[in-house]
Amino acid sequence: MWAQAQAAPPSASGWLLRFLLAFGVLNTLLTFENRWPGFGVAYMPRLSFELCLALVALLGWVAWRGGLSSRAAWVGTAAFVGLVLVRYANVTAPAVMGRPVNVYWDGRHAGELLRVAAQAMPGWQVAAAIVTLLAGGLLLALVVRWSIGVLASCLVWSRPRPWLLSGVGACALSFAAYVPDQSDTRWFFSLPITPTLLQQGQLLAQVWLPGHSRAALGASPAFGGDLSGLVGTSGPADVLLVFAESYGAITFDDAAQAAALAEPRAELAQAIQDSGRFVVSARVTAPTFGGSSWLSHAALLAGVDTTDPADHDLLLTSQRPTLVSHFARHGYRTVGWMPGLKSPWPEGAFYGFDRLADDAGIGYRGPDFGYWRIPDQAAMALLKAQELGRTRPHEPRFAVFATTSTHAPFHPIAPFVADWASLTSPDAYAGVVAAPAAGSFIQPLPLYVEGMRYQHAWMADYLRRQASRPMVMIVVGDHQPPALVSGRGASWEVPVHVVSDDAALLQRLLGNGFVAGLTPPPASLGRMPTLTSVLLNAFDAPGAHETRGIDHVVRPADPALSKDRSPSGS
Repeated sequence: MWAQAQAAPPSASGWLLRFLLAFGVLNTLLTFENRWPGFGVAYMPRLSFELCLALVALLGWVAWRGGLSSRAAWVGTAAFVGLVLVRYANVTAPAVMGRPVNVYWDGRHAGELLRVAAQAMPGWQVAAAIVTLLAGGLLLALVVRWSIGVLASCLVWSRPRPWLLSGVGACALSFAAYVPDQSDTRWFFSLPITPTLLQQGQLLAQVWLPGHSRAALGASPAFGGDLSGLVGTSGPADVLLVFAESYGAITFDDAAQAAALAEPRAELAQAIQDSGRFVVSARVTAPTFGGSSWLSHAALLAGVDTTDPADHDLLLTSQRPTLVSHFARHGYRTVGWMPGLKSPWPEGAFYGFDRLADDAGIGYRGPDFGYWRIPDQAAMALLKAQELGRTRPHEPRFAVFATTSTHAPFHPIAPFVADWASLTSPDAYAGVVAAPAAGSFIQPLPLYVEGMRYQHAWMADYLRRQASRPMVMIVVGDHQPPALVSGRGASWEVPVHVVSDDAALLQRLLGNGFVAGLTPPPASLGRMPTLTSVLLNAFDAPGAHETRGIDHVVRPADPALSKDRSPSGS
């Protein structure tokens, strides 16, 4: 035990200088930010919530024990260095990879990344990097140990100093007075580190306790069918699952939006009819609103409720069956077409796509249109050219396409191009100069409607002139648009459309909550996993392709159908 209790109190100025120096060093180590771009750090003049709480605990410990032992100081040093490393990962991962750190997934790939990096460097550089890391870690530990010792000595007094305890305690507790947000700071505090530790610790605990994982996620749908309901006279059908970005039920429920989209919807309905196909529609409740599209993707593909993002993270660590694995098991080539994916996504390994194409892997060579640079029509043209248009008598495709052109800020929108083949070449959108992003967050509704019109236009032309046969196209909204577009109190419901030339398949859906045409009924099927079960039942049912009268049941009769079934008239 240290003997500071018997030492003479330092002068006020000397005490303050030592205290501020030690506290400033430790505070800087827990509040730095990323120096973008790259792996560097930058000083941020904010307070660390964890350090303030630790100071309260240290003050209480010193008052109780009379000082801080060397052993306790080194234990505190080890814990503090761990917090520094977590802080570095917290601020660096989003800047470098575009997403928060994930201990489970990043930990699994860290060794491989280090191996690849080491192979790309000369041996002496690898050795120098190792020595530098070890020396830097030792120096960090010594600096932290010295700072903790100085703070402990500054808090040893011959008589209590309640003003210090009250001040530090009030400073720490004041953090709770502010509502959390997504910025880097909360007033004069830097965002804390402990929530990341708790979240990642909880995730790892659930992964290591399979029983808890099963209880938290619930049961999966029955993936035991044989997809015989997709096999027609010309063989198994391709299945294209389109997650339409920000395509919400508000486009039907709001009279103004429904009226603005009546014409493009009528054109889409006519295109479906002209192509000899049929369409049925429903609505389903998404697990998210205004963003976080991946929650809906996982909910539908795995048939598991992901309303709680923690359940989504837990799901991706499991070995649950999905639509992807189900189709792969029955001879389908599975393709994930993700033009909005701009950073590494190790979690994607959960789905097991035969091919997972991101922004860089799709092969788009045209001009950029905003941050979400690849227009949906071009992405669809590339998907058709590379996957859906190939001669594959024995290997049908199951493709999952997550669109981006209707993602906020809903601008700029690419023009529709009649020549689909040109969209796969470097001359895509030749002569077109993308307009700068408009002030979409001031008046977003007109831009959102424009994006929806674009979506209906390219889908109509694709179905009329490009889609292969046999094919089942499922279009489901991933979530409602933000409240700036959908308004206050909007539901979490999204439309679902199933388009196919197999009338018997769609007849089975009509018996499970779907209705004929493009306008979904007022009542939701339920949560997104319900849709998974409904689709599985339709896909796995025996192919009764001799169903009669279907032409009069599910075929859009004419453009007036949209008006007859508009929300205002229902």
